[in-house]
This record gives sequence, C-alpha cells and structure tokens, in this order.
Amino acid sequence: MLAEALSSDAAHLAAGGVLIAVAVAVVYLTDRPRGAWTRRLRSHLLLGVPWGTLVAIAAVVAVYLFVQSGLENPNRPIVIPFRSWSYFYPEGMLWSGLAHSGRGHLTGNLLSTLVAGGLAEYAFGHFPGGRAVDDGGESDDGTLRGALPSVRSLSRSLRSSAREALSRESLSRESLAENPYVRAFVVVPGAMLSFAVLSSLFALGPVIGFSGVVFALWGFALVFQPIATIAALTGSTLVGVTYETLRNPVVVSEASGSYGAPSWANIAIQGHAIGLIGGILAAVWLIRRRRSAETERTDSRPRTTALVAFGAVLLFGASRRLWAVYWYLGNERYEMYRAIGLGLLAVLAAIVALAVGGRDEPIRPESAVPEPESVREGIRSATPAAVGLLLLVSALAVVAGPGIAPNLVAVDDDDLPGDPIEVEGYQVTYAENVEDRVVSVVDVEAFGRSTSVNTSGVIVANADREIWTTAVSKGNLAFWGYRAIDVGGTGWRETLWVQRTGWVAANGGPTYRVDAVRNETRSTLFTSEPARAEPRIDGRNVTVAAVDGGFELRVESGGESETAPLPAANESVTLRGVTLVRETDAVFAERGETRVRIAERERYEGRQ
Repeated sequence: MLAEALSSDAAHLAAGGVLIAVAVAVVYLTDRPRGAWTRRLRSHLLLGVPWGTLVAIAAVVAVYLFVQSGLENPNRPIVIPFRSWSYFYPEGMLWSGLAHSGRGHLTGNLLSTLVAGGLAEYAFGHFPGGRAVDDGGESDDGTLRGALPSVRSLSRSLRSSAREALSRESLSRESLAENPYVRAFVVVPGAMLSFAVLSSLFALGPVIGFSGVVFALWGFALVFQPIATIAALTGSTLVGVTYETLRNPVVVSEASGSYGAPSWANIAIQGHAIGLIGGILAAVWLIRRRRSAETERTDSRPRTTALVAFGAVLLFGASRRLWAVYWYLGNERYEMYRAIGLGLLAVLAAIVALAVGGRDEPIRPESAVPEPESVREGIRSATPAAVGLLLLVSALAVVAGPGIAPNLVAVDDDDLPGDPIEVEGYQVTYAENVEDRVVSVVDVEAFGRSTSVNTSGVIVANADREIWTTAVSKGNLAFWGYRAIDVGGTGWRETLWVQRTGWVAANGGPTYRVDAVRNETRSTLFTSEPARAEPRIDGRNVTVAAVDGGFELRVESGGESETAPLPAANESVTLRGVTLVRETDAVFAERGETRVRIAERERYEGRQ
C-alpha cells in the first residue's frame, strides 16, 4: 500500500511542489526584494495582472469549447469548417484565427499567449506612462508580507482606481483611452481578437489557429523589451513544462513509430510573419506617438539600439523557424529553401533595426526642409527611422499580398471522383493522384515549380462553404488503417470513420479497399488495382483483387482465369486445380506437393 501511495500522481506532485517551494524560498531569502517583485507590475498593470491577455485567452477557449464542439470531445474538435477557406465563406474567415486543430494546438498557443501577452500588455500599460505605487506603509522588512501587497493595500488601490475610472472626467471621449479598466478589459483583448480576424483575411491557404496573434504579441514585446522578450522565450517553455507536469506528473512511454509531414511543413510561416511584422509596426507607432506627445508623463526608458533590435529579431525568428520557407510538391512531398529563408529573416531583422533604432535626423540635412509639402521634399527630408518604417510597411504588404488572390477565387465545384458520401452539404470520398484543387486554385509557375500538384487520400468538399481538402492523406491512412472524419459547423458535428483494409501479395505489392462507416452503415469508397503474387504454381498465376465489400482471388493459366471470393478463415477454395487455403491472416496455394504463401493481410504500423 505504501508503494502504491508513493507511486501515485498526487505523491509525485506533492514532492515536486515541495522542491519548487524550497527553491523559491532560497531565492527569496537571498534577494530580499522588499516589495519590488509586485510593485513594478502594479505600476503598469491593474492590480499587477494582465487582464486583457486573460480575457482574450478566455474568448479563445470559449470558441474551442462551444463553437468547435470541444466540450463534446476535447481531443478532437471540429476543424474543417473553421479554416480560412475563402472570402466567399465568411464564417471560416471569422473563426479561423480563433479556432484550433486540437488540444495540443490550443494549449501551445495559449501558453505562449500568456507569456508574450503579459510582456506586451506590460509594455502597453493600463496606466499611460505608468504610475507611482505606494503600499501604504506596509512592512518593508524583507519578509514575504513586505514583498507582496497586502489585501488592504490592494483593496485601497482597487477602490481608488474604480473611483477614478468612473468619474465624469474619465468617462469623456478624451479620457476613455487612458481609463485603466477600458485599456485592460476592452482595448487589449479587443486588439488581440480583432487582429486574429484581420490576419485571417490575408492568410495564404486554409490556416487555423491563434498563432498570428501570438507572433504579433512577441513582435510588440521585442520592440519595447528585446532582451526580456528573448529571455521570456525560455519562460514559455517553462510554462509549458509546468502545464504538462500538472497534467501528467508521471509518464511511461516506449519506442513507437509515427507518421506525419516534416515539422516545418506544418508551420503557417506566412501567417506568423504577418503577425510578427504587424506587432512590430504597432509597437513602433506607439513609441513614436509617446515620444511626440506633449505630456508630463514621459517614457524614460532607454531607446532600443539597432544592434539589439537586429539581434533580438534574428534570435527570435531562428528559434521560431521563420526561416522555413518551403514549396509543396504534391502527394506529401515538400521542398524547403533554408538558405533563402535565413537570408530573408536577416533582411527583416535589418529592416526592424532601422525602423526601431534609426535616427530621427534627416539623411541629407543640407537638402531637408522643416515641413515638407511635396513628395520630393519628403524624400529629401527623409530620416533613417522613416525609411525603416516605410520598408517595414512594405515588408508587411509583400508578405500579406499573396494571400489575397487565392481567397478571391472560388474552389472548383466539379463532382468528386468515386461515389462520395453526402453529409449535410459535405461530400466525403477517397481518391488517388487527383488534382489538389486548393493548391491549384491560382495557377502559378516559377523557378521550375508549379501550383498544379496532385494529392491522394480522403477528400472532403463542401461547395457552399468553399471547402475542398485532403482531410487524411493516403500515407496517413496506410499507417493507421482507419481515421475519423469530423464534419459540421458552428455547434454541430457528425463523424464518419474511414477504414483501409488490404492484402499484400507475395512480392507483388498490396491491394486494398477504402470504406466509409456512417451510422453503422459501411460503403466502399475506393478499390486499388489487383496485386499478382510472384510465385507460379505449375504455370498458374494467383492474383488478389479488392472489390466492393470484400476481396477475391483469381487464378490464371493458358489465357483463361477463374475467380472466387476470398474464403473465410480456415476455409479454402479451388480454382483451376489450385487450392487456396486461408489461415487467419495468410493465404496459401497448394497443388500436389507444392505449398507456397501467396498473400498476407496488410498490417498497419500505427496500430501495432
């Protein structure tokens, strides 16, 4: 009993918690912060809490649970209808920046949002210019009570802030922007959620996820606090480890196979770049606005130098794989241009360095005029910082522009191959080597590459929603043997199961059948070509063929053939003098004293 108690998750969590508490206590007793740990946070944030980030996180979680039916199945939400398919499908555009493809996708983005959003919200501030925080004479003797604000001081601060926020002056149009409650609960979450929707309008392809906003938050924080932001990248890892520790304090695992595209091919690099550049632009604009504002509350923090900005963007982009520029070749083949990607990242970092750290003096002082009134005078009076800002806007246009044309083109609504299953406007089928209508929606050829590519797998289409996608690739289905296809819309879902069943002829390759199962009704979507076994029995060839609803065996000799259904386990059938015996997962051919294996059931690595 003692051994079971010690091996329980609760015991491990308790032990880990004690060790962490001891470590924090050692640091606290060594540092003796005397209240500084929270005072600085409360000088910029209401009660020292990034409320706007938390509100945005709550909104994204609500979309996952109630819009994507994540409450019904937390591990497998509805994904297909909530991607950014086309401007002609507004529902997908609206939700794609807030929806997620699974619980891992959701938690990864939201944990990063918590860290990056906290930094960005601190830089923005609930109190413009910050405020002086007085703990009201609380103990300052180095104890924990002195380090943290008391309930009395927090209550006093909250009442004072509430009176100030609700005063007649603070509710005027000019003062609303400086109201801490408006900034915390309206401006910050409103900006995050609005950018999520806005960025999806320029997404290249049917993307999904809050990561565009996450990168915008990182970009915003990089401009204000580049060193702290780079350090916080490891902080987001710590937050993720803490979350996984609370979920699974003890993990038992073993070696196993997996299937999927290269990790870099699953990154929406264009959407991430839009977010990063957009966040940097917002931060540069805010810094310039604060510098030009004639107010008593000036920002006394030192200006970020070009070298620091360049290094911060380069380090951040490298760690977040913004160098992974690739081209899709079709049928799960990709080509990555790492050298070009790294070069483009360096160029972006240089542009950011110029925009953030560039001088405000004209490049050519002798030609500059104090107040330019024409384009020519503006060019003559341009400053390095202004040039950097213009280049940054141009970079955003270059990155976002390619996403417009594909979203303006409707997907070809020709009939799908085979005999599709119909589900409330959706069509589900299986096909191999057919044109990928999503990639080829805009015909582009450049440098020997083309958007006209083929795809193989389970295809889901919905003409009304402008949806056409390979929901499960041929290789994925061959690895797992079966996959669930969830279709639906806001608040509703229906699940179909697609299963691959096959037999592998001896040295002759596989023959397989793909079925769809809906409401316990099975229908065949696809049958592959027959497979001929290599062994010959007294001049006779044996072939295994997939047919609707099953398999059949065929024996050929002398230009003639005879066919019969695949016998059940431990039964046999005789065709043209060859007895075909099935023993569970294998089929043997017998004639006289000859006995050879001619086929075995297909195995699926993901299920072993």
